[in-house]
Amino acid sequence: MRNWVIRCSSVLVTLALLCSAAPAQRQQTLDLDTSQSKVQFTVDSTLHTVHGTFLLKSGSVQFDPAGGPASGQLVVNATSGDSGNKSRDHKMTHEVLEGEKYQEIIFTPQQMKGTLASSGNSKIQLEGSISLHGQSHPLVLNVDAQVQGNSLTADTSFEIPYIQWGLKNPGNFLLHVSDKVEIHIHAVGQFKQLTPHH
Repeated sequence: MRNWVIRCSSVLVTLALLCSAAPAQRQQTLDLDTSQSKVQFTVDSTLHTVHGTFLLKSGSVQFDPAGGPASGQLVVNATSGDSGNKSRDHKMTHEVLEGEKYQEIIFTPQQMKGTLASSGNSKIQLEGSISLHGQSHPLVLNVDAQVQGNSLTADTSFEIPYIQWGLKNPGNFLLHVSDKVEIHIHAVGQFKQLTPHH
């Protein structure tokens, strides 16, 4: 019995040492600069391709550069759509997006895949959900990121099947508008802090 207790104690001590020797996670917070970050959209129609922008209201992402759980939010002002045509923008904001009722479009990251290098270029994936027009949908962002010092720039493009997601088609019998919109995000941000978790 005594030998069994000694063996058990040895195993527990070994496990404790292994756990204490494990590398600490490096949780980072990236705060986006809304003045430098851009949210651009493209949608095809029978007459021409429409290009425009939305304003990023706020953005902050918490993650481990080695991958794993992520958190935070990227918040876009749903009423800020600007394609250079006031009539078209009014229809997009008030009829399609219903901006008075749903004022924000929010992406919430939940998981990061890949490794973000401490300097230079990296390719990562952010898995999460997007809240649009009162509904939440899963979304995966393939991100090209570049770290320089304490700054990060990142680019990602993705497609939103807005008709499939329950939004109104802005077209009519004379004008056919694509049922998908292409989104490109150019994000610029600063690392806020490094917090080791043991």
